[in-house]
Amino acid sequence: MCWQLQEAKNKLSEVIQAAQKSGPQAITVRGRETAVILSAEDYRRLTMKSGSLVSFFQASPWAEVELDLTRSKDVGRDIEL
Repeated sequence: MCWQLQEAKNKLSEVIQAAQKSGPQAITVRGRETAVILSAEDYRRLTMKSGSLVSFFQASPWAEVELDLTRSKDVGRDIEL
């Protein structure tokens, strides 16, 4: 649901309950979404670390692809200045 800032301020308890029951609640200022109220559970789930970057890449379907990482011996071209 979307709440105007003034309404959200007046009904903060209701906004928090809605976030716990129905999910994130957007707050608008002059018709533009500017903030979101989350339940503590949703926040923990979003910010929880779920492994290392190395394990993420190891689990990738591209982990077995061989890449040619050798550097080119080309020195470039001569340019007259």
